[in-house]
Parts: sequence; structure tokens; C-alpha cells
Amino acid sequence: MKSYKTFYGLGLLVISILLLALTACGSDDETEQDETNDTKNESDSITLDSEMGEFTVPSEIDRVIAPYHEDALLALGVTPVAKWAIGESIQDYLETDLQDIPPIEWNMPLEQVLQHEPDLIILEHNLDSYEGTYDDYNKIAPTYVMKEETTTSWRNQLEVFGTLLGKETEAEEALANYEDKVATASKELEEALNGETIAAIWATGDEFFLFEKDRHSMDVIYNELGVNVPSLVESLGEAEAQWNPISLEKLSELDADHVFLLAEEGEQGVDTLENSSVWKNTPAAQNDQVYIMEDPSNWTNKGVIASEKTIDAVLDVIGNE
Repeated sequence: MKSYKTFYGLGLLVISILLLALTACGSDDETEQDETNDTKNESDSITLDSEMGEFTVPSEIDRVIAPYHEDALLALGVTPVAKWAIGESIQDYLETDLQDIPPIEWNMPLEQVLQHEPDLIILEHNLDSYEGTYDDYNKIAPTYVMKEETTTSWRNQLEVFGTLLGKETEAEEALANYEDKVATASKELEEALNGETIAAIWATGDEFFLFEKDRHSMDVIYNELGVNVPSLVESLGEAEAQWNPISLEKLSELDADHVFLLAEEGEQGVDTLENSSVWKNTPAAQNDQVYIMEDPSNWTNKGVIASEKTIDAVLDVIGNE
């Protein structure tokens, strides 16, 4: 009996030691797994250079605000929670996708930003145009401030936004599709125009703005599609930040074969031109090759969607002549 109890006690002792060893191994395994996961999470984090220094991309992004750069978001398949506006003015060419999205004023009032509860805010490099400071916005949500070369280049925006939003593949596809479109359109316009020139004029109120060769959409027409530049446009030089109107008398020198007149319905400038003898003597007017575009918004913006819409508009008119 004594011997049985002795062996029974020893058995319990051995079992207890084994259980303790297994528990310790399990604990070590969990610790190692936790450390591995921590290392993995750290290595998975993405950082980008920004105007404000290194920026770590949030792991969860569902609600984005990028005022005036919704073009890039939509090209990546991302719908913002608010769209840029100046009073009642919006980017009309994006309304097919943004008609149900509430506006946010261009200078990003802090109260309005708070109401939209963003996960990510994307701002231009020049922060002086906004109501709040970088710290104000960064307290609401992680705030990425574009460098100047990103603010001014929609191609850079696609790539940067693609990285921020985990849409790198979509960015590559959007850029590749655009380059294909440009190549196809260039050949079609070369055949249709046969060396003729194009100009674009924006009429707002009773003022006229002639596009320089690198202003907004005409950068696409002249520098990407290779359309010839009229001499009057060439004489304007490169576009400056301040866009000044051109006089009707000066427009009489416009030697373009085709003119796209950007004017919303009922714009006074259209009547002014139609009643002007100097305008009627320009080559485009004499040959009935002035085309009124009632939605100027894509022509006065830069972005992949804006550029594609501009190309389509030119092809619809010139390509079908």
C-alpha cells in the first residue's frame, strides 16, 4: 500500500512538471507570435514624404476629403465625403459621380471639416489659403499636405493618392489608359486637322480669357496631342498665376482655324462676340468653326478625368467634321 502511494505521488509530480513545461512553451510561443505580429505590423506601415515631413499612412481609410482634387480620387475609384465648392460653384464635370456628395467650402472651415468626420485629409502645399492651420486639421484627422510638385501635377497626384489609399494598381491603370487615349487621339486629330490650329476662349460675364499654350486643358491639346498653336496664343508666352482678360480688339488678331468658346448658357460674352464686326472677321468665325461649349469646368481644370473629357470634346467636334 505504501509503495502504491509512493508511485502515485511520483506520477502526479511528473504530470505537474510536464504541464508546467507545456504551459511555459505555449507562453513563449504566444510571446514570439506577438513579437512577430508587432514586427510585421511595423513593417507593413507605409510612409510618404510630404510638405510637412514624413507622413505615416493610416491603416484604415474610409472617409477622405481632398478639396479641388476629387478628379484624382474618382479616377482611383474613391468617392470623397465632401466636394470642393466656392459658394454655388462646383466642378460640374464631376457631378455625374458627385451629385449626392455635400459641398465643403474651398477654404476648409474647421467646423465643416469636423461635420464630415474624415479619416484622411489631403491639402495643397500652400496652406495659407485654408482657414485652419496644419495642426488644426491634423487634430481632426491625419492630414497629408502635398508637396508643390504634387499639387501642380495631376500625374503625381494619381501616384501619391494611389499610395495613400492603397490604390497603386488603379493609379497605374488610369495613367496607362490615358496615355493610350492620347496616342489614339493624336493620330485622329493629325488627320482631321491637317496642320490647322485650335484656340480656346473662356467667356465669363463680358470678359474673355484666351488660353495660353500651357493653361489648363490647352496644355493637353497643344503639348500632348501636338495640335498647332496660333501665333496670337504663341505670343502670350507661358501662363502666369494671374490670368488676365484679353480685349475684343486684341481678339481680332486671333488667327486660329478652330475656336472653342467656353460659355455657360445665356453668357453675355456670346452675344457680344456675335454682334462684333471685328470678331466676325476672324478666320474661325468666317468659316463657321467656332464651337460653343456650355460646360467650361473640365476645360479650366487639370486632372485625368478633365483631360479625357477635353480630348473627347475636341474629337466629337473636329473628328466629325
